[in-house]
Amino acid sequence: MGLLGMTASYLLFSLLHFAQFVLAVTVCGLYGVDLQRARSQGKYVDGKWVYAEVVGALGALTAILYLVPFILRFAAVTIWSFVLFVLWIALFGLFGRMYIHEDPEGNGDIQRMKNAVWVDLANALLWLIGFIASATYWWTHRDRRSRFTGRAKLGRNGSTRSTGWTA
Repeated sequence: MGLLGMTASYLLFSLLHFAQFVLAVTVCGLYGVDLQRARSQGKYVDGKWVYAEVVGALGALTAILYLVPFILRFAAVTIWSFVLFVLWIALFGLFGRMYIHEDPEGNGDIQRMKNAVWVDLANALLWLIGFIASATYWWTHRDRRSRFTGRAKLGRNGSTRSTGWTA
């Protein structure tokens, strides 16, 4: 048991997903400034910034969805977490190449984008941690059945569990 009937794993996953949500919303805000400025001035909206907003929105929505208890038991959660990790790494690579070595020289916009790159990396690392943790959770909590009939549930060591009745 845990705090108020919640297990420690659920509390840790909730903390991880909350951090993912906060950083994803932060990314949306950091890149959204430039998108709003371009829209209000009637200028071309660059697809790189749109990609950043889409990845941030997907990360935020997924983090909220993952707060639902017992959703981590599905293998699709692990696969989607890996996809999000790849999207965040691509975002980090895209903007990192543009801004990591750039000297802001007092320009607040360039400094904001340099900061956004590091938030992208933090997001990618959190999704990598989430991927590894959800894969481990799924592997240890999956429902394993016997090889031939599929009716008997198997324990962690491969033996059948007692069903309460005998033949």
